[in-house]
Amino acid sequence: MTNTLYLDCFAGVSGDMFIGALIDCGLNFDLLKSELKKLGVGGYDLSVSRVNRSGIFASKFDVQLHNGHDHHGHSHEHQHEHHHEHKHEHEHNHEHRSLSEIKRIINSSDLSERVKDRAQQIFQHIGEAEAKIHNVPIETIHFHEVGALDSIIDIVGACIGLDALRIDRIISSPLHVGSGTFTCAHGTYPVPGPATAELLRGVPIYSKDIVGELVTPTGAAIISTLGASYGPLPMMKIELIGYGAGTRTYPKFPNVLRALVGELEEDADQTPMTVTVIEANIDDLNAQVFGHLMEKLLTAGALDVFYTPVQMKKNRPGVLVTLLCKPEDKQLMIEHVFRETTTIGVRYRNEKREVLRRDFVTLETNYGPIKIKVSRAPDGRVMNYAPEFEDCKYAAEKHHVPVREVQTAALNAYIKM
Repeated sequence: MTNTLYLDCFAGVSGDMFIGALIDCGLNFDLLKSELKKLGVGGYDLSVSRVNRSGIFASKFDVQLHNGHDHHGHSHEHQHEHHHEHKHEHEHNHEHRSLSEIKRIINSSDLSERVKDRAQQIFQHIGEAEAKIHNVPIETIHFHEVGALDSIIDIVGACIGLDALRIDRIISSPLHVGSGTFTCAHGTYPVPGPATAELLRGVPIYSKDIVGELVTPTGAAIISTLGASYGPLPMMKIELIGYGAGTRTYPKFPNVLRALVGELEEDADQTPMTVTVIEANIDDLNAQVFGHLMEKLLTAGALDVFYTPVQMKKNRPGVLVTLLCKPEDKQLMIEHVFRETTTIGVRYRNEKREVLRRDFVTLETNYGPIKIKVSRAPDGRVMNYAPEFEDCKYAAEKHHVPVREVQTAALNAYIKM
């Protein structure tokens, strides 16, 4: 089962709104706290409360830093002081952490590989944006202590929440960025600020009459790094709804982020009949990167990714990377391949395909409910059926039995139906 998170950003997004919305969807707050402890970073307390934002009750996530600085209690503009190019740091008395140090803290923790991977991608994206704005090498980007600690909690916390709710894909509405100006250590800037604007390159944004900074750099970084696509609410079966509160209150405007978690309708109607096939031959890439690349492409919306061993020039063993995507996602996929691999060229072509209509039935077994995927011909005949592997794996781990046993129980339940 693929869980999709749809983010309704009519009031923008920040790191704390994102985590608040996930908590409201059922993310266990104690689990979030215990997972964050794995980073081995202290100096903060976390709290969550229910607040009213123009008639909508929402979860407000807060980080209190031990130096008496309640980060999320301040207005969002302060988030801009988090990420500064190195030479500005000497104006502060705070310690500062480099991007590589933050990545080391994340990497050396006992968090799951997926959480580490997603969090490091987000920090890398912030570092690249800051380096571009300040026109300096990425190695010189530093996050001063307060900003670094807060960003680490927000970003790693967001990734922990996505993992706990088993979210595989994020789709977002266009982002309402607010309007007016904000003030930070560097001066007065228009909304969205330079870092936020750079991070939102390629993301649909708009500004309306609400004065204030509604999208923060951290919120922009999370969505632009992990978001697979943007647009109106797709056809989906909604299972969870949550609201994460922003810090400020506005008259007659609910300052909340709405999160909808569910399953996209996977009928043939939504399955493209024409797909773009993208290929690249690679013979000089560390094998560890291929696993990361596959996850990145699938998270970004690739329909399929597979690797074939090939013999290349000078008789070198290599890998043929093949991915299928919707034609409109071609450029995004090509960018991911260029960014993550050593290839200097890709090929692409459009191909027709025919797919069976798929639907799901959920059946009770001794190991709990298991979803069966049923494939049908256009005339409705059942051509194939199979239990969803993720459901079987989850049930097998819970009941301490082999996965095959759960699969057999699910198939028997379907046959008897």
